[in-house]
Amino acid sequence: MAESSAKRSIIEPRTLKGFRDHLPADALAREWVLDVARRVYRGYGFAPIDTPALEYLEVLTGKGSEETDKQLYRFTDHGGREVGMRFDLTVPFARFAAAHVARLGLPFKRYHMASVWRGENTQRGRYREFVQCDFDTIGTTSGVADLETLLVVHDLFVALGVESFTIHVNDRRLLAGLLDELGLAARQTVVLRSLDKLAKAGREVVAAELAAQGVAAGAAERLLAMAALEGPPRELLAEAGSLAGGSAVAAEGLGSLAAVVEGVEAAGVPAGRLVVDCGIARGLDYYTGIVFETLLDELPSLGSVCSGGRYDNLAGLYTRQSLPGVGGSLGLDRLLAGLEELGRLPDRETPAEVFLVFFDESRLADYLRIAAAMRSAGLAVEFYPEPKKVGTQLKLASKRGHPLAVVIGPDEFASGTAQLKEMASGTSTTLVWQGDADRLAAVVRERITKLPSVER
Repeated sequence: MAESSAKRSIIEPRTLKGFRDHLPADALAREWVLDVARRVYRGYGFAPIDTPALEYLEVLTGKGSEETDKQLYRFTDHGGREVGMRFDLTVPFARFAAAHVARLGLPFKRYHMASVWRGENTQRGRYREFVQCDFDTIGTTSGVADLETLLVVHDLFVALGVESFTIHVNDRRLLAGLLDELGLAARQTVVLRSLDKLAKAGREVVAAELAAQGVAAGAAERLLAMAALEGPPRELLAEAGSLAGGSAVAAEGLGSLAAVVEGVEAAGVPAGRLVVDCGIARGLDYYTGIVFETLLDELPSLGSVCSGGRYDNLAGLYTRQSLPGVGGSLGLDRLLAGLEELGRLPDRETPAEVFLVFFDESRLADYLRIAAAMRSAGLAVEFYPEPKKVGTQLKLASKRGHPLAVVIGPDEFASGTAQLKEMASGTSTTLVWQGDADRLAAVVRERITKLPSVER
């Protein structure tokens, strides 16, 4: 005999820490950002790819940093293989490129939007499962690819309607060259990780960390002075060159930065959108040249919402062929957290612009014909499935954020009219359509385009 529902234990409908369900309003906002990013990436010729969520553990470990190795979700699968869930999209792309370069041709430009996983402490805008929106160019060391990467980031934020943002750019070779001159090249990885904490942890904390690593006080002062340089590009480059001394590696980094600054200006990026920030090193070990972070000016404490840089040696772990790369990654979840905090996200729980009220059950065929005509006109329409009270239906339409409701009852069918109700303002107007569903659809479409709530 089946166990009664009264006695059956109920599983608590909960999610793991750092993992989330996405309700319609959140999911719609995410899809909006993804659609914009996809359009911008394609506009520069980046092609979509995908890779598995699971990789052999050896593909992932030792590629990002000690921290990402610790954060890896790893296990032994049913076949006894050691596997891990990807912690970013760049490392799998390097493996992908090495495996398929013969078919891809070089240089190759890709974009990839997918979930990644890190077992890190959750905090504002940071979760254990999150989506990255990556774009990369692989197979060239050209500075044009570096420049184009920054232009894509700029155009992406403009397309998202974010007016106040700043791209902070550096070249790792500035700090690497200085470390070489100071006799600290062997400690480059740990020193750069420490310097990368400067903005969040502060000068005193980083200085103490450098001292603990055996960096002499004078050398630490010079490193911290370099890392503190931030501001308008042309003014900063000369000062950075002076601090770097005679290092040939640093000179290469300066040349790369100068070319990027000149190119950004030539492309018409407004002054102030790009600043040189010599403190940026990025926490991942695979970066070798240009590195950048993008901050929302109104929420600088949120951290970077789009980061990346050049990684010329990463694919060399999987192939002997030279596959230098450069790219960026938009952090979808952190960006959405920032836009929500700023009140910049559309407040809708439905993708449908039109809510068609089911008033008269005997006219079901007519309602279906009307809905079909509006969809053919390019409108998204939700038709209520039951002829409940009009007030009940309109209340639901208001809650979900439908911009416009169409009400056609027996009187309206008899007179060849329809009531168009703007849900945000509550105003209602009468439209004469005389049973012509295509005419009704055309007028509704025109009305929709004029409503401010449908700007996105």
